[in-house]
Amino acid sequence: MSDDGSADDQVYASPHSLRGLLQRGRGLGALRASREPPETSAAPVYEVVRQDWRWDSQVDDRQLYLARLIRESGLAPDPVFALLAGDGDDCERATGMLELLALSGSAEAREGLREYVREGEHWGDVLESVAGVWPVEWWDDLAGVAHDRLGGDEPRLWRSEPWVRWRVGAGRSGPVRPPRTHTIDVGPSSRRLLAVLADGGSAYGAKVQALRALAGRPPEPALIPLVPGLAEVNGEPPLPGLGAAVRRLGARALPQARAWAADGGQWLSWIGTQVLAEHGGARDLPVLMAELSAHEKARQWCGPARLADGIARFGSAAAEAAPVLRRLWSRTPHSYERPAFLKALAAVAPAGLDLAFTESLWD
Repeated sequence: MSDDGSADDQVYASPHSLRGLLQRGRGLGALRASREPPETSAAPVYEVVRQDWRWDSQVDDRQLYLARLIRESGLAPDPVFALLAGDGDDCERATGMLELLALSGSAEAREGLREYVREGEHWGDVLESVAGVWPVEWWDDLAGVAHDRLGGDEPRLWRSEPWVRWRVGAGRSGPVRPPRTHTIDVGPSSRRLLAVLADGGSAYGAKVQALRALAGRPPEPALIPLVPGLAEVNGEPPLPGLGAAVRRLGARALPQARAWAADGGQWLSWIGTQVLAEHGGARDLPVLMAELSAHEKARQWCGPARLADGIARFGSAAAEAAPVLRRLWSRTPHSYERPAFLKALAAVAPAGLDLAFTESLWD
């Protein structure tokens, strides 16, 4: 493992190198690459196009970054077209880049995706994607191609474009159903839901449902004493939504949150720390700063943004955190969290951030 961890066994290069900057989606990498001659920038740019370097593919976005990188570096999009022939994930990544290149003026990218709709394996996904972002006249003439390729089957997303415009799918016909009278079931009382959560013999699924039901009601302070037993069960992660339910309690959970943060296990401590980040006072700042440093030391890239948000609330009183925040901002491969570090820096130590803000426009 490198100095800065790995994603799916792909080792990140140094955050100071061009390769490392591009792998992390850093704006500085894009600016550097755009200033290099194409024969120099091609290899590192194409590397990050071919391999998905996102730390968390659910929230880290690279489509605009990579499309702009190709355009500004003056490179041909050939490796992007090659991705279209890969699996569904590769095809999705390539489609996102080519859609944007087409919108920026690339006739080659536009025609490449149109041709894929005619011949490609994942043609339906690509068609639905381009119909969501391109002008209608760029895809409307593909109706006949789509009809032939469907072969009588129903499109999966028939309620979306282009199927709505073309009146294809289950929504095109059929009798209008009369409106039904709905009976609203308010469900068990909060007292009953808390009893389910407190009962060690309750099934896991029953506890999950109880917590979800409570999430739709006003914050329930009686949940607080139950949290340790729900957060730490045989070392497993806490019940889904437990952390959010506790944070909804706000400052009412602070006394217990301080104890959880200090003495709780891994999950309970993190729940307590998040409450401190959102609602804690000056006495809690050292805990937040220590936890931020611990995340950096462990290269634990998911989560420090919450700590950064909390530290930012204290302004210049948290200036001591600035070096850690700056290192996290420059090193993290989790680009979704990077803005939080810059915002926190602006709050606690705003001097000298002009270049960082400029660079971030290209992230």
